[in-house]
Amino acid sequence: MTLTLTATACGDDGDGGSGDKADGKGKTLTVWIMEGTNPDPRPFFKEVGAAFEKKTGAKIKVEYQQWATAQKKFTTAIEGGEDQVPDVAEVGTTWVPQFAETGALVDVTDDVKKSGLTNDLVEGLKDAGTLDGKQYGMPWYAGVRSIVYRKDIFEKHKLKAPTNWKELQETAKTLKEKEPGLVPFPVAGGAEMFATAFVWGAGGELATKQGDVWKSEINSPKSIEGLEYYTGLATKDKVSPAKVNTWTEKEVGDAWNKGEIAMSVSGNWTPKAIVEANPKLKGKLAAIPIPGQTGGMSKSFLGGSYLSAFNTDKKDLAWELVKLMTTGEFAAKWAKQTNYFPGQNSELKKIEDQKDPLVEPFAKQMIEAGATVPKTKAYGEIQGSQVIPGMVQSILTGKSSVKEAADKAAKDMDEMFAKDK
Repeated sequence: MTLTLTATACGDDGDGGSGDKADGKGKTLTVWIMEGTNPDPRPFFKEVGAAFEKKTGAKIKVEYQQWATAQKKFTTAIEGGEDQVPDVAEVGTTWVPQFAETGALVDVTDDVKKSGLTNDLVEGLKDAGTLDGKQYGMPWYAGVRSIVYRKDIFEKHKLKAPTNWKELQETAKTLKEKEPGLVPFPVAGGAEMFATAFVWGAGGELATKQGDVWKSEINSPKSIEGLEYYTGLATKDKVSPAKVNTWTEKEVGDAWNKGEIAMSVSGNWTPKAIVEANPKLKGKLAAIPIPGQTGGMSKSFLGGSYLSAFNTDKKDLAWELVKLMTTGEFAAKWAKQTNYFPGQNSELKKIEDQKDPLVEPFAKQMIEAGATVPKTKAYGEIQGSQVIPGMVQSILTGKSSVKEAADKAAKDMDEMFAKDK
């Protein structure tokens, strides 16, 4: 589907503090945007198109892409050369290293510095789009996972929100006893980013870079400690029933919508969706950052999308559009419409200051304890091969001990990393 935009109204230039203007009269930028994040993106892009034409004289042509097929489409376009790629595109954070390695993306490090934006970018997001010290685009929006729980159930049993792993374990065991009709805390075998929070929380890593090669750390002592805790909630404490062993994140969300969950790891976009699906839960949900092992916060995967400029003959104009959409008015507007977070600390602070109890904990998690996966195209293959979910599921079903499963996962990861040399 294609939408060509022309200027129909005036808008703020949203230039993030830079007064530079690129001359775009008579030119049109092709922009690829993923479908589904915003329920109705067309009014938003109509405004963007108007503001961009006022600022530069150029128009934009938005082409909507499907997440499921986009990565392959990008790869094919990159192989086809400059005439095939868009001028600007929404790129998933885990794709940025892959596309940057091919030389397809524009290094905007200096542009970001000149615009005074470097220190305002959320560190985890900035890191996700930086390869070998070079930044390939601007964080556009992001999501992070924290913990959502039934406030009404907690109040009923005089339970407090857990502040460390021991309290999380004891709270889940109490919920199992007091609310047998609810899943106390799902250990979802198919939800990779649930497990990684506990690997990071124990001080472990998925992988580390050693010279030019990535090396798996999923079977390090600290990583195993985190995996033992997380899977032990199901295998030892029985707070997660067997039916959850293969659940994906979507299936956890479906169970929330049916009112079957007491507490779980959840994305910042889920509370609103849960209440929309089940209005009976309005006012009954609360959220906290994922507790650290002995206090504080465990790190949580910070993912989302970049807006990146591709190496075409319109690079200067492309940067102006990237800047317009990822800063100020339009960054805030997109975040509000999509229920995701903007990529700038200043915009996040505004959200945090609103003191919305279902938003503020996620913002805190994102600013203070967001993490990213290894920045290499091999990790895309690792995710596609379901290495981490496969490891977790083999533990939950009793097919392997934690160490056996982690050792196998590490071996599989290292084989894929080796291909990426």
